[in-house]
Formats: sequence, structure tokens, C-alpha cells
Amino acid sequence: MQVRLLLVPCVESTPEGSSRAAELAQASDALIVAGIVDQLANVGVSAGRIERPLLPPEQVSGDPITNLGRYNGLISDAADAELRPLLVGGTCSHLIGMLAGIQKTYGPAARIGLVWLDAHGDFNTPEISPSGMLGGMPVAVSAGLCHARWRELGGMASPIPTDRILFIDVRNLDPDEARLISTTDATIAKFGPRGQVDEIASAVQRLAEHVDHLYVHIDSDILDISLQPNHPTAEPDGQDVAAVLASIRPAFATGKVRAFSVVSINPNGPEGQISMRSGTELILGGARIWAELSA
Repeated sequence: MQVRLLLVPCVESTPEGSSRAAELAQASDALIVAGIVDQLANVGVSAGRIERPLLPPEQVSGDPITNLGRYNGLISDAADAELRPLLVGGTCSHLIGMLAGIQKTYGPAARIGLVWLDAHGDFNTPEISPSGMLGGMPVAVSAGLCHARWRELGGMASPIPTDRILFIDVRNLDPDEARLISTTDATIAKFGPRGQVDEIASAVQRLAEHVDHLYVHIDSDILDISLQPNHPTAEPDGQDVAAVLASIRPAFATGKVRAFSVVSINPNGPEGQISMRSGTELILGGARIWAELSA
């Protein structure tokens, strides 16, 4: 199977700073140095073309929403869904570009379902966010609930209806965020007490029955903190790699997955080796499943 590999060297719209969150921008280069292209080939996936989108300095404004929109527009241009875009590196803030790429390929009325694997919902809006962190809002943006400029500049012609959003895990929701989700038609599916994926598989099947295309997005903090110890929003009581990969298999089995991503890996410091190892396992394992079920 051939994919278009998108290596995103940004946290939001530019590589910047030295904080733990900013270190996520270094994942794409670290993956290349570690041999991700050859590793993908070993699991039957060829990177037919590699994209590394960067926002030109003259397009960087003083408005972070404008910057995010412009940067996601670059991602959407690269994410031709007929070429199976695989995004690695970057963060959840790049969701809009990937969904926009699918819309650009299949049209603004395309019935797209989002399978969102994350310890968090990222469904906050500016009115309810405890922190105001933009990285906690992209799913709400994709649903048309806030920051329309981010979505529009990113290339999304229309929001995703909430009945086409499936949250998996989201074990740490802010209280107002949880209440907001409960007022929508979005679905939350949980792992069983020993990592079983029966509830998730059923929810994926229901979603797939009323969409034509799926986007599978994994934030590596869905894993237990022991497997992503230096993730800026790491959470305890998460799953291991095997359980997460088992949870995405039903989505790929539908034959409707058009794009896939694994984001928010911090390769830095002594703990970076652990995060890189488990993050790479998610990338390769997911790509292998995609290839196997596309054959």
C-alpha cells in the first residue's frame, strides 16, 4: 500500500519555543532520523511522497487563529484523500487540515466520520475552556462551534455534524466540556476494564453505516502515562499499544478510512526514548492494519 506521508514539524502553526509542549514539533524530524520510511516499508507501506508543510514567514501574523487556519490550509493541500495521507508529528491542532483534505477530495457535502482517539475531548470552546488553550478546541472547531476563521482558512467548506464524531476513551474531560458533548449527537465509546474493544467496535460500526469516509486520529496520550511519560498532557489509567491498535482495527475493516494520523509525540530527554518507541509502534501498527485491510 502506498501513502502520502505528512511530517508536521509544528505544534500549532510554527516550530517555536523550548517548552515540553513545543518539543512535540521535533517528532517528525526524530522519526525520519530513526528511519520511519524504511520501517513503514517493512510493514508493507510505501511513502510515495513526503510532505513537510511549513508556513512562510511572511504569512505568519500576530493572530494565532489566522496562523492556525493558514497552516491547516497547507496541510489540506497536501492531504489528498485518494493518496491515503498519513500524518505523523504535529498535534491535534492539525485536525482541520486533514478533514479539509478529505472534503477537497470528495466535495463539501461528503459524509465524513471522525474517529477521535485521545485522553481528552478537545471539544472546548473559548467560553468554557478553563485554560483557553487552542489545542483543547480542534474538535469543537471542526463541528462549527467556535473559531470559524480557523476552519475556513484551513479549507473546511462545511463543519462536521456531531453525529459523525466518535470519541474513543476521552478519560479526562473538563466538566463544561463533558456537558457540551452531552448536548450534541456525538458518541463516546470506552475500553473495557481489561482493554476490551467491544463497545468501541459497535460504535465504529454504527458510525460507518451513515458515513462514506472515515478519518482516524490518535493522540499518543491515549496511552498510559508510563508509555508517554513526557507528553505535556499525559494521563494515568490509559491503555497499552496493543489495546489501542485493536480499537482502530474495526474502523479500517470498514474500508472507509481515507486518512490516518498519530500526533503529539515528544522525542526529547531520557523519557523521549519511551515516548518515541510507543508512538512509533502506534504509527507502524496502524499503518500495517490499514495495509492488511486494504489488500
